[in-house]
Amino acid sequence: MTRSACLALAAALLSATGLAQPGNKTGPQWKMAQTGVTARLRGITAPSAQVIWASGANGTVIRTADGGSTWSRLEVPDSTKLDFRDIDAVDDRTAWVLSIGDGDASRIYKTTDAGRTWTLQFRNDNPRAFFDAMTFRDARTGFAVSDSVDGRLIVLSTTDGGTQWTPIAGLPPALKGEGAFAASGTNIAVDGRTIWIGTNASRVFRSADGGRTWSVSPTPLPSSESAGIFSIAVAPGNPRRGLAVGGDYKVESAAIDNAAITSDGGVSWTLVKGLGGLRSAAAFIPSLPGTIVATGPSGTDYSSDWGATWKPIEGPGFHTLALARGTRVVWGAGEKGAVGRIGF
Repeated sequence: MTRSACLALAAALLSATGLAQPGNKTGPQWKMAQTGVTARLRGITAPSAQVIWASGANGTVIRTADGGSTWSRLEVPDSTKLDFRDIDAVDDRTAWVLSIGDGDASRIYKTTDAGRTWTLQFRNDNPRAFFDAMTFRDARTGFAVSDSVDGRLIVLSTTDGGTQWTPIAGLPPALKGEGAFAASGTNIAVDGRTIWIGTNASRVFRSADGGRTWSVSPTPLPSSESAGIFSIAVAPGNPRRGLAVGGDYKVESAAIDNAAITSDGGVSWTLVKGLGGLRSAAAFIPSLPGTIVATGPSGTDYSSDWGATWKPIEGPGFHTLALARGTRVVWGAGEKGAVGRIGF
């Protein structure tokens, strides 16, 4: 191969991975999409490279089926006053969306036809409960978490795709006022039979057997009415490794003790430095072992050594993010309908 051909191939490879060529900006770069909505988005899910869903305020749910080139707004019945802080899809046609709020404002809807129709599967009937997030392991098994009531977090599970939701017993006692920040839909994570929940008290509730038994561990992140864990992430296929990120939403740009990592399944947590501010969502990239992305309103960072050190990514921040299944592409969603993607 000639020298010029080699240089052309190298440039093509750099472009394909989302890395800048010499002389341009270095590192991964965000590419923004035009969604056509202006609502604040707090939920995003990407079941494939082409299909991405996002959700947010004023009953907003949007979806693309062409990798972000065009977006459709989906209509969920009687939802204009709801704030959809979480959305989870297990395939291109099946998704659940969760709204937050006291009492019956906390709801879960499901679609199996790519958002053309929706079924209300859960309406909270406890006036003291406030559901923050959910996660699905597969098309049948999912979990949803509420702030504590009477000294216990409320965690619901389903084994039939959301038709029935059942409270899980046996969680350790909650601290006074303990709950979760409904910021990104990512303060509950599942990988296989491992379930982790990060709370505003900077603690991690964890189960290694699908929710049958539970333990709780402290982390070194500070905790207050406005600070704590905002997102928890388990390394896919390696549940001994994980990351908790957060900060203080009253000082979004402050990077003070806002991340901790674990290598023993969440039993103990070690504080790490280097994230640029409040980080409200984080995700591992399984095909690049040790690579993690964390985002928040003030910016985005990534690590390639299991969270020990971090590098900033130039560009906007987001409230939430999700890895497109089977790819190295991460999608973010945030203010005023903003959605972006970044490749690794």
